[in-house]
Amino acid sequence: MAAANNYPKLHNAMWPGLVGKGSDSEPAISLDTMIALTAAAEVDGQKFEGIDIFAADPHTSIDATKDDLKALAAKVQAHNLVIGSIVAPVWPPVGGGSAMGTADERALFVNNVRKACVIGATLRDLGVRHYGVIRIDTATGVDAWAADPVVNTKLMAQTFREACDVAAGFGERLAAEGEICWGGMHGWKHMLNLLEQTDRPKVIGFQADMAHTLLYTQGYNAPENRIVKPDFAWDRADLDAALKTMTDALRPWTIDFHVAQNDATVKGMGSHDKTGRHCMPDDPNGKLNIAHDAGFWLRGADGKPTRAFQHMCWDGCMFPNDTMMLSDTWNKILGAMIAVRNAHGWHA
Repeated sequence: MAAANNYPKLHNAMWPGLVGKGSDSEPAISLDTMIALTAAAEVDGQKFEGIDIFAADPHTSIDATKDDLKALAAKVQAHNLVIGSIVAPVWPPVGGGSAMGTADERALFVNNVRKACVIGATLRDLGVRHYGVIRIDTATGVDAWAADPVVNTKLMAQTFREACDVAAGFGERLAAEGEICWGGMHGWKHMLNLLEQTDRPKVIGFQADMAHTLLYTQGYNAPENRIVKPDFAWDRADLDAALKTMTDALRPWTIDFHVAQNDATVKGMGSHDKTGRHCMPDDPNGKLNIAHDAGFWLRGADGKPTRAFQHMCWDGCMFPNDTMMLSDTWNKILGAMIAVRNAHGWHA
């Protein structure tokens, strides 16, 4: 009997403990708690193999010292985990700046990418990070971008190229997250256009989150990018065709992947703009057949696994804290990820 697939490695995101949390919402969940919840999950002897982190306080400061990162590495290794991708906090409230902003704002964006790359390189040197990317977005809203799409996309591409120069110097790759709340990335054709204008395919790629990209097919915030018909009634054949159209275009750029569920609605919480609503994998209102639909991203046109990334991550932002503190939550999530890997992964 052939051994089970062991790639992509199974990671959990730490940022759901922060995103949508805070003084105007529920309290943040500490990094220690998120790591402990991740490490405790188990399904049929399989556990999470790593975490993806958010380089922002109060989890991991973008200005973390080497001693801070040594402590983080030791903590993660003590739980038999590794670290994969790192979210660079490119947004103005945490020291970044809009990718289509003034020269100073765009310099802040690139500088926080640089700091995230330093963190990534240090964690590699400490032996706790063997793969993964630096995750970015445009740090600007849809309405601001829409004031002048041509000029603003050109500026974004310029900023991304400068960030690519920095990342390449550290041996890192950048993954741009397609999410309907980020201007210039809020529709699948807009996202593709930005990547093509950046024109650095060896350094920058696409980070696909199943919850967000489902809304790409619906044209949320970008009706001109809508794939399904206006009277779409969630017929599975129609959805498969829409997902195929979108993934055929974006899959060649995809270098980071988030497993997720979505009920085809949007949600905002705390200071986070409304975006694709993450749901539990077994949510009765979920529109995705997770294991099946992940295959559109994980398998190429030839039907074989692309092997384009060594790990995949669960992303469940803006879940209620009560849900996140339940061990059953993480066992269900882990089970969904195992099903994806069994269906579309590989053994190495």
